[in-house]
Amino acid sequence: MIVKRFSTGPIDTNSYLLICPSSKSAAVIDVGQNSAKELSSYAEKHQLKLEKILLTHSHWDHIADLAHVKKHFDIQVYIHQGDETNVINPGSDGLPLFIPIQGVKVDHHLKDGEMIDVGDLHIKVIHTPGHTPGGVCLYLEKQKTLFSGDTLFQGAIGRMDLPTACPPLEMIKSLKKLEALPQETIVYPGHGEKTTIKQELSNIHAMEKLLHKRTI
Repeated sequence: MIVKRFSTGPIDTNSYLLICPSSKSAAVIDVGQNSAKELSSYAEKHQLKLEKILLTHSHWDHIADLAHVKKHFDIQVYIHQGDETNVINPGSDGLPLFIPIQGVKVDHHLKDGEMIDVGDLHIKVIHTPGHTPGGVCLYLEKQKTLFSGDTLFQGAIGRMDLPTACPPLEMIKSLKKLEALPQETIVYPGHGEKTTIKQELSNIHAMEKLLHKRTI
């Protein structure tokens, strides 16, 4: 497995290429502003077969270049149904758009527990509502690798003060799903550097306690 990160846009959004070396098949995970050129250049240079776009959620900074990549490679877009509307009509989630973003058709609804294949790689969908209703994390059990979107970062969790935020109990449930993963799991977040579940356990527990107070 090869993971190639592209950090672009005004808030350094991470877009990833998840690559199966044996087949040269690849998936794009999130498509930040100004990432299309870098994604395309890398994929073409290494003769990758881009199969699909997997979106962890639909906030503008994760879908900014989505239409460009979808059209250029003629590939399908995957997202949880809870976040579909903002992909079709960017800005409908109540967050301000700082740039024009073209909406696209969603081709596949990701479901909790679903398995997605990219060449010889097998990705499990973990529905993690909290930051958005349709937020997901993408987990490769064999490789002990998690793409966490904006659910979990190095030292932080996704913001809960945005119009798309769910009730605190939803985020608590999502964090408990992640803390149950093997501690050596490498976490590739939607912003910032990679981390591990072990490194984030104290952060996760602290955030769970803080969110629990909001439910009382």
